[in-house]
Amino acid sequence: MIDSNEKLAQDLAILQEMASQMEEYLMSETLFWSMQYSNMPKLTLGGYWLRQHRLTALHPLLTGEQRAELTRAIKTFETAVSDWVVRTEQRAHAELEMRIRQWSEYLRDVAGDGSAATANYGARVEVRAIMAALVSQLQQPPYKLDQSLLKTILQQDKALRARWQNGPFVWPEEWQPAYPEPEFWWLYGRPH
Repeated sequence: MIDSNEKLAQDLAILQEMASQMEEYLMSETLFWSMQYSNMPKLTLGGYWLRQHRLTALHPLLTGEQRAELTRAIKTFETAVSDWVVRTEQRAHAELEMRIRQWSEYLRDVAGDGSAATANYGARVEVRAIMAALVSQLQQPPYKLDQSLLKTILQQDKALRARWQNGPFVWPEEWQPAYPEPEFWWLYGRPH
């Protein structure tokens, strides 16, 4: 199993690659952009912002060189999106809508066959974390979050809470500072 420091190093490499391809991604019509390295996930704004949030929050766990690489990657990203504000907002909303559908399908699986669906909750909850990253960024100027999407997420959270069992943090313990329990309650336990 990969340890949390290795995962953070992988996240940083992915973030750097995503940042370097962001302008080309925004100019395309593709929501899930295939990056040149096959071992990397598809590029999306949510995937980028998820990693930026985690790496920024956990910067004390990074080496000095890794922190410098993170700063450069964020600067590359900000330069890429600066001329594409409207396009970035549109793409982020399109992804958020798709992630809401993905999460809704998962929640239906939990309601139908809880044990099978909750067995891999730690991996599946990444969709909800990406949704949180998208919402967080879309609430920051110059972007404006579509409130109907936030309402849908709150309804999903209400349904999840009805089946919720508090428990340990589902991701590596070292990541907890990036995901405080009150805001990210859905990372502290699992549905039953």
